[in-house]
Formats: sequence, C-alpha cells, structure tokens
Amino acid sequence: MRPQILTLIRKELTTEWRQRYALNGILLQVISSVFVVYLSVKTLNASTWNGVFWIVMLFVSVNAIAKSFIGETKGRNLYYHSIVKPQNLLLAKFFYNTLLNILLATLCLGVYSTLLGNPVQNIFLYVMATLLGCIGFAATFTLLSGIAAKAGNSNLLMPVLSLPVIIPLLLILTKACKRAMDDVDASLIYTDLGVLLFLNILLVALAYLLFPAVWKE
Repeated sequence: MRPQILTLIRKELTTEWRQRYALNGILLQVISSVFVVYLSVKTLNASTWNGVFWIVMLFVSVNAIAKSFIGETKGRNLYYHSIVKPQNLLLAKFFYNTLLNILLATLCLGVYSTLLGNPVQNIFLYVMATLLGCIGFAATFTLLSGIAAKAGNSNLLMPVLSLPVIIPLLLILTKACKRAMDDVDASLIYTDLGVLLFLNILLVALAYLLFPAVWKE
C-alpha cells in the first residue's frame, strides 16, 4: 500500500479518535435501532430477521460514511488538493470506511443476535456475505459522498444519489444472506458471493476512475 494512503488512513483514525462524539453517536444509533426493533417485535422469522438487519445496516452506513467528504472544510479540501493525489485520497477514505463498516456490522450483528436470537445456520457464509456487503457500501457511499460534497444540499443529495446505485447490491446481498441462513446448497451461495465480489470490484474501479474528475471541479 502506498505510503501516502497509509498516512491518510492514520489521519482519519486520529481525527476520529479526537472527535469521539461522532463515532459514539454512530455506535449509539446502532444499539438504539436494534433495541427499538426488539421492543417492537420480539420474535422475527428468518426472512424478516435478515431484512430488518440490512435495513439497519444500510441507514447506519449512510450516516457513518456521508461525513467522509461532506464533513471536510473547504480549507482542508484545498490543502488536500495541493498535496494529495485524488486517487490516494479516495482509496484512503474507502479503506477507512470499510474498516468502520465492518466494526458497525460486527456490533450490529452481536447486539441483534443477543436481543433477537440468531437463526443463521451457516454463520461462516453469512459473515462472508456481510463483509462483501460492507465493502460494497463503503465503495458506493464514499464516492457519492465526494460527489454530494461538491453540490448544494449535500446532506439531502447523498441518500438520493445512493438509492439507485445501492439497490442491485442489496438485492444480491439479501439473497445470499438468506440462503446462508437457510443453509442451502453452498454452490448457490458461492455464486451470489461471486456476483457480490464482481460488483464490489466494479464499484471500486468506477470510483477510482471517476473521482479525479469530481475532485477537480
């Protein structure tokens, strides 16, 4: 990994540690969302359990990653523009957001399983699908955060832009996770995981190619 990317990732971690209220707010959102689900519906069938889990993860991811570029000041963006290659900045944000998403998914799955039980029969493949989903969310929302930051009403634009892009990923992701819950033929799940991996590679490649043009505006 390029030294510049590692430096930027360390900067993101340092900033997040200094402003722990933002991370604490996201973690509180995860716990409170799952607790509200528990208070509303104490028992869920497997399909509903899976669907509600990804609804919670979707909105938590949007809120966590939206601040990637939207939260940056104009002065800091100008500073980045003068010393950092746009591709390196994008990859640093992407790697950091992937780690953050995995942390949130781990917490969400742990709290969710504790309060609502865990009907997953093939936990390994479910976790694999979840990891690929976290990567896909990070790639999509990081790029869209950069685009939204360049426009007015960026907080409103972010979810509007993300909806049509994230739907194909969600369709494959929820199907793969449901199959892992039911422990169907592993070959079917591996096919879905392969499609998820392909979508992730495509999203990262598109973000890598498109972001420099967005950054120059």
